[in-house]
Amino acid sequence: MRAKLGITLDQLAAATGFSKGYLSKIENSHKVPPIGTLARIAAALSTDITALLNAPTGAPDKAMSVVRASERRPVVRGGTAFGYDYVGLADNRQGKAMEPFLFTFPSRIDKYVFFEHEGEEFMFVLAGRVEWQCGGEKLVLEPGDSVYFDARLPHRGRALEGEATALVVTVGPPGA
Repeated sequence: MRAKLGITLDQLAAATGFSKGYLSKIENSHKVPPIGTLARIAAALSTDITALLNAPTGAPDKAMSVVRASERRPVVRGGTAFGYDYVGLADNRQGKAMEPFLFTFPSRIDKYVFFEHEGEEFMFVLAGRVEWQCGGEKLVLEPGDSVYFDARLPHRGRALEGEATALVVTVGPPGA
C-alpha cells in the first residue's frame, strides 16, 4: 500500500516515528506488529487499520491459490494483540470469500476477552487440547475435533497442557 501511494520508507518512518528497518521488517513479514503500531501506520497512510489487516497480496483472476509451506506468512488479526498467532494459508489471492489460516492458541487468556465478528467460522484442531467457549458453552476439543459456528457469538479458546494449533476458516457475508 505504501509503494502504491508513492510513499518512501523514509517518509513513512518520519510520519510514524518508527525506524525504516522496523517498517521494512513489517512489510516483508519478518515482524508482526501490535495493533497500536498498525493504527499509527494506517493513520500515516490516510487509511483505516482494516485496510492493512485485510490487504490481499495476489491477483483476483487466478483460479487457484497455492501457498507452499515455506511461503506461509504471519497474519495480523484481531486476536494478535491478545497472544493468538495466525499464519495465512491463502493470502496471495484477492477477492476470496473465506479466510483460511493456521491458528495457535495462547495458554493464558484475559478472562474478559471474547471475539465476535460477522460471518461463520470453522475450526479443526490439529494438535494439542483446547478449552473452547462459544456462546454460553464451554468444552474441551482434542486433535481431530472440529467446530462450526456463527461468528457473531462471543467465542474464544486457550491451549491446555502445552501448545495447541488448529486450521481455522472464516467466511464473511457476501460483499464483506
